[in-house]
Amino acid sequence: MPRFYFHIRDGDLLEIDPDGLEFATLEYAVLDARKAAREMLAEKLLANEHVNGQRFEITDETGTIVETVTFRSVLRLN
Repeated sequence: MPRFYFHIRDGDLLEIDPDGLEFATLEYAVLDARKAAREMLAEKLLANEHVNGQRFEITDETGTIVETVTFRSVLRLN
């Protein structure tokens, strides 16, 4: 199974995911990243922290960014 890494970008800062996770497809990795973004966003909101601009940069095993999931994209503001 392919391994994907969920690096967190916050402006100029990049928090590297050293371990990654295995998923059957990129689509499953994106679904997991969206879930994690919702959880992290909820924690930041409860702590009254700044939440504009953070995102997951999902990379494959070669280090190539294959998808980006912004934290803002998981908000449902209807």
